[in-house]
Amino acid sequence: SLPGIYNTWMLALTPDIPVIDQAYSKLSNSITVEWRAVPGATNYMLTAQDGDSFVETLVKNSPGTVTGLKPATLYRITVRSINSGGKSQPSPFRKVKTVLAAPILSVRSLSCDSISVSWKAVPMAAGFSVSLMRSDGLGRMLKQNTTNTYLIFTNLDPGALYTIKAYAWNANGMPGDDFTYNQRTSPNAPVDVKVAFNSDALRAVVSWMPTEGALTYSVTVSSGHLKLRCNTSSASCTVPSLQCSSEYYVSVTAYNDAGASEPTDAVSLKTIPCAPVNISIEEDEPGHLLVSWSSVTLGHYYVVFVKSDDGLEVHCNTSYTQCHFQSDCGFTYFISVFAYNKAGQSPLGDVFNFTTAPCCPSEFRAVLTSSDTVRVTWAPVRGADLYETRAAGGSAVVLCRDTATACTLSALRCGTPYNITVYSSSEARGSNTSCAPQSVATAPCSPEIKNISKEGLSIVSVQWQPNNEEATYVVTARGEAGLWHCTSTRNSCTLMDLPCGSAFSVSAIARSPAGQSFPSYSIPLETAPCCPNDLTLTQVTQSVTNISWSVGRGAQTYVTTLESPKGQAKCHTLQTYCLLGCITCGTNYTVSLRAISETGLASSCTYQGYSSSACCPSGVKLYRLSNNGIRVFWRASDETTNYKADLHGSKGNFSCTPSSGLSHCDITKIPCGDVYTVVVAPMTNKGPKLTLFPSFCPKRIYSVTCSGSSLGMGKSSTFIKNS
Repeated sequence: SLPGIYNTWMLALTPDIPVIDQAYSKLSNSITVEWRAVPGATNYMLTAQDGDSFVETLVKNSPGTVTGLKPATLYRITVRSINSGGKSQPSPFRKVKTVLAAPILSVRSLSCDSISVSWKAVPMAAGFSVSLMRSDGLGRMLKQNTTNTYLIFTNLDPGALYTIKAYAWNANGMPGDDFTYNQRTSPNAPVDVKVAFNSDALRAVVSWMPTEGALTYSVTVSSGHLKLRCNTSSASCTVPSLQCSSEYYVSVTAYNDAGASEPTDAVSLKTIPCAPVNISIEEDEPGHLLVSWSSVTLGHYYVVFVKSDDGLEVHCNTSYTQCHFQSDCGFTYFISVFAYNKAGQSPLGDVFNFTTAPCCPSEFRAVLTSSDTVRVTWAPVRGADLYETRAAGGSAVVLCRDTATACTLSALRCGTPYNITVYSSSEARGSNTSCAPQSVATAPCSPEIKNISKEGLSIVSVQWQPNNEEATYVVTARGEAGLWHCTSTRNSCTLMDLPCGSAFSVSAIARSPAGQSFPSYSIPLETAPCCPNDLTLTQVTQSVTNISWSVGRGAQTYVTTLESPKGQAKCHTLQTYCLLGCITCGTNYTVSLRAISETGLASSCTYQGYSSSACCPSGVKLYRLSNNGIRVFWRASDETTNYKADLHGSKGNFSCTPSSGLSHCDITKIPCGDVYTVVVAPMTNKGPKLTLFPSFCPKRIYSVTCSGSSLGMGKSSTFIKNS
């Protein structure tokens, strides 16, 4: 059948089984296999089996290597040939064991001539072989076999780079993988260390011969607990910021990646001495100066230079700590002291100046510039670089020190006599205390206002604390309205005629032959507001009155009051006018006004009385008369009040006034057939005639009809009142 034929053809194309010639392991993780080539094979499958696990590798031809294996492990190795027809059967196996793993080294340089090598144990290893040789090929190779896991190579070259190689072998002596490591020995200590000291800059340059294998160097400069370091890769280093009068010990250490060398033997360095301190200069007796100072560490001798202000210079060389010099009165000397040793001269220390005792100043003059300040001047004297002015008054002393020939003594006590003395001096020498004083009195003290009391609308009494003897006091009130003064030798005075509604600042001064005091602290003073000059009342309605007035200086608000036995009307306002309601008709009122300032001061103002308009009548009625007339009748509110009746219509206007004491009046010949507006209002006496009050009374409307003909009037009238 066709399937059978196909299978036969496929079997005919399967490649032959390879034959292994040899198999061996050179590395702990691989085995190399060699075999004879199989005709027609395109690839080969290598298999390494360890129990149930195996590793396969596909290669093109012989030899082939299986990788990824375990060290010191026995494997069964087979090879299968492959082509397009498939894979052959496995070849007869070969047993091959992988070699031992390489030991992992831990290497370090113990010293400049030794290297320590250690490693962990390798499974199945019977021993180890370790070799060491300089990496540059110089010298001979050292090799040691051992069953231990550490070795030490000695007598090596300092600072040299060595290559270390190690491997393990098994019981059959077969070597395993090797491990290579490069290690440098630590360097040797530098030699020929030299120290050059720069006395001006207080620094040292340290140099040495380079040592083999050193990458960097560290210079240590120590003095007691102080240590200075300088790191460099060259063969010299500068150490700055050294201290004077110090002894340092200098050593150099070489470094590379293996570690440090031993430090060199310390080299001693002594710096220059410090500048002498605690220098004192005194004139132990007239014409002789003594200069002394403290001893300086590492100072062998001293030189003192003394130069006067005229240019002359002398010096003293000594191994002691003091020198004597001649001096002259009134001269200034500049003095400096230096210490010396083999390293050189000390730095320049403080330069001192000393002035011999100067004479007392002449042309002394003291002038009082204010109540507590005196300006003092004098002529200069030789040798004085500072003047001290002393003012003594009572138990107080005021001092002024200055290099100028003038001094201002301030903050003196007022009203006090002072003895003022000027002493010429120098900082080192002090003052000449034989100068005579001069007496100066200060200006009076400022008075302190204790109380301001008002004794009237324009009169104010001012009281103060008298704190001066024989002084005259002047009190001033200052404001926009002007200046007001009063004077007294006692403790009070009175300011007169101060204007109302004004603000003042009140202060006081004291005067005496010595001068004038500062003004006292100002006390504010405010007079009560002025009453308005003009006040006008205008009745607006029967019960409302408008009051207006002129501005009262100093007033902020106003309270107006209309008062009568029947009641009171009051208004408080910021304006200069006010409407007052609830006014009773026909009533006499008293008129008053209070002007109030911003701070609450008030003035009570009274004005001429005010009478409200008479009351309107009630019950107004019209009656027809027989002679084509009308009688207007009403009920009077006051029997003493006169009234007037007015009728206004389209055919004319009519009016009538009654006889005194009556409450009606008649209008004759009034046209009928018209509607009339009728008002009955009170009248007031002004001069020789009656005048009608403002018409606050209500208006009424009446209709007068005609009966019989257009010329006559009806017997009755019809009252029509507007709503």
